[in-house]
Amino acid sequence: MLLLAGAASAAAPQLVLDVARFRTLAAGNTYEVELYATVPGNGLTYIKRAPGSYQAAAVLTLQILKPDGKPAYSEVITLKPPVLSDTTIAIKNPQSFLKRITLPAGQYAVRGELRDLYRKSTAPTQVVQPLVLDFPANAPALSDIVFLTKAASQTTGQSNFIRGNHLLSRTPNGAYARGAEQLYFYLEMYQAPAGQPLKLHYHIESEEGAAADADARIDQAKSGRPTPVVGELPLGPLPPGDYSLTVEVRNAAGKVLATRTAKLSRGTQDYAPEGASLPR
Repeated sequence: MLLLAGAASAAAPQLVLDVARFRTLAAGNTYEVELYATVPGNGLTYIKRAPGSYQAAAVLTLQILKPDGKPAYSEVITLKPPVLSDTTIAIKNPQSFLKRITLPAGQYAVRGELRDLYRKSTAPTQVVQPLVLDFPANAPALSDIVFLTKAASQTTGQSNFIRGNHLLSRTPNGAYARGAEQLYFYLEMYQAPAGQPLKLHYHIESEEGAAADADARIDQAKSGRPTPVVGELPLGPLPPGDYSLTVEVRNAAGKVLATRTAKLSRGTQDYAPEGASLPR
């Protein structure tokens, strides 16, 4: 018997696709692209596996396409969210998949397609977005900003969820829900000028004009290596809405050497799921 996952199961399954660009340490103008796909459990169909045990499944296709339409990367993944004992619960935890792909500089398109494995009559969900790999070659530069659910913690471990010796717990689509009082983020700086004292400036601003600023110190990495930037800002004073976060690297005179901006949102009505689990 098919048990639908509440009213959300009547719509197409949801796919949130976050893309982040980083430089590699390899010779040449190459990049490491992170694709972080999140599938909310509320949009999937759950079937009965055993008494008191229900599970959903989705097939995710990820591609990075060259300008001629040929794939530079393509992969098909089956995602299975955690087993539920009750399909009527309001929040069903999501499932996530993280992939890192090394690519040369250039222009691409990222394409994601999601199909509900147990509701094949529903049209697949598709997400397409441009991808341009063109950081400055001989000047300071910042990677994309990765938003986090909690502060990045230092580690010596090795996994796809670790970057710059920091364990990163990502916030899909930069969405901070009810109960989130702090904004956490991670990015990297490249080609920092040697021997110069640098500082960071953070600016967050809503479409309605609410804003906050903060400064932070930065410890530069050894020459030739990226410098991790681990930042945070309080969300408490800011009203709900859509925001832009801008991170600037400045020299001692206040000149901006590199900048990066990313979108995020703050909501105060609904709680977020506990967090995405690793694929099985």
